[in-house]
Amino acid sequence: MTPRRTSLPLRTAAIPAAMALTTALAFLPTTATALGRDGHASAATAADGPSLSYVVNTRPGQDPSRIRKAIAQAGGTVVVSYDRIGVIVVHSANADFAESIRKVRGVSSAGNTRTAPLPAQSTDDIDTPKLLSEKERHAVAAKAKAGQDPLEPLQWDLPAIKADKAHEKSLGSRNVTVGVIDTGVDDTHPDLAPNFDRKASVNCVTGKPDTADGAWRPTAEESPHGTHVAGEIAAAKNGIGVTGVAPGVKVSGIKVSTTAGFFYTEAVVCGFIWAAEHGVDVTNNSYYTDPWYFNCTTDPDQKALVEAVRRASSYAERKGVVNVAAAGNENYDLTSDTITDPSSPNDTTPGEREVDPSVCLDIPTQLPGVVTVASTGAKTLKSSFSNYGLGVIDIAAPGGDSTAYQKPEPPATSGLIYNTLPGGQYGYMAGTSMASPHVAGVAALIKSTHPHASAGQVKALLKAEADDLACPTPYDIDGDGTVDAVCEGGKRYNGFYGAGLADALDAVEK
Repeated sequence: MTPRRTSLPLRTAAIPAAMALTTALAFLPTTATALGRDGHASAATAADGPSLSYVVNTRPGQDPSRIRKAIAQAGGTVVVSYDRIGVIVVHSANADFAESIRKVRGVSSAGNTRTAPLPAQSTDDIDTPKLLSEKERHAVAAKAKAGQDPLEPLQWDLPAIKADKAHEKSLGSRNVTVGVIDTGVDDTHPDLAPNFDRKASVNCVTGKPDTADGAWRPTAEESPHGTHVAGEIAAAKNGIGVTGVAPGVKVSGIKVSTTAGFFYTEAVVCGFIWAAEHGVDVTNNSYYTDPWYFNCTTDPDQKALVEAVRRASSYAERKGVVNVAAAGNENYDLTSDTITDPSSPNDTTPGEREVDPSVCLDIPTQLPGVVTVASTGAKTLKSSFSNYGLGVIDIAAPGGDSTAYQKPEPPATSGLIYNTLPGGQYGYMAGTSMASPHVAGVAALIKSTHPHASAGQVKALLKAEADDLACPTPYDIDGDGTVDAVCEGGKRYNGFYGAGLADALDAVEK
């Protein structure tokens, strides 16, 4: 097994035959301005460190102008203020800004969103997705059946959730948009261009929306992750390449990752707020929020990050958005008493720490209201890498697995997920990152069938229509005689698959 590079927050697994794009950074040590106990600035607030980014969460009903004044007195500069949820994004180079601003009346929490100075400074891309040659693609196209797109024979994931049968009845509604909160989407791809929703697309990397034309696209040096996810959801059924789960709905790009591939809190907050206010019906979230894999609410900085993202995702749900997220790729039991996290903080120097996942949360995955998705392979077993946990996993969907563990039926040849990549390309990737968009696509089909359904009703239908999957006993995915994970629960609901495998056919029929 190739070791997973833990510097990248994407939910893409590192497994044999196709590795996710990953990035690594080298940063300086961090420092974090000073207010007196009465909530006013001390006489001297020296800029004695590198500029860092913060979120300041205010209590409901507070006068934002008074809080802004306190921020300025503490040496902070407001980047953007989301007054509807009481979250303010701030930059400051003063060493004690967070500790000081927490003492201000009306501030409920505050914390730095990263442990590296602004801006991100370098990238080191490795392990790009596996591509097929032109000759291989032509050979696949020759096997396509009537009604299939040329590369659809490689997509074992579509019949796994009955999406192929669903497409005979409905491709989904043009009135439904799925927002891909991710690394950016290449809307020039021929399989994505027909369904791209420009008005619902944005660059949120700084925490403040940037709507410049193409700002939502990944650059050549950035991860193809978001483009792959977008294709899984809504690649057009147009006779060109692959097919999405919901090829008739629209997809938007909500770019929230830095060039180096980091998803910081301010960007994620911006992404959810944007989706809530720009007609997005479903969001897909195949990442964790940097720099902490698990954000411990016992830590004042990490607590503030959890609170900011929780407010934003809850606001989006209140506006009717269904938020879908990947469960993660470390084969963790998210209901364990403790988990060893060796990867945080991932933007400076990670250190091994023991965390309690009941108080140290993977966000947005473990936030209230978010649909948490586990991954299955071509044999409909939990993927070898997929996180799990009774009461945490809501539903499962194909995310791929090593072909050595779960080999698909012909004509598909790889146990990974084949879909769109920037520049008009296609390739294999795998991970809960790939499972989550399958569920987002099914949610979009449900919303197409039931256009007036609330977010809560769509989520209820997702679970009710899912196909039951019983716990495997034992779960020995590599066949070495050792149990690789323990599944708790019954056939209708358990820790590996939640309510079961997502069902696209039921989504268009019921």
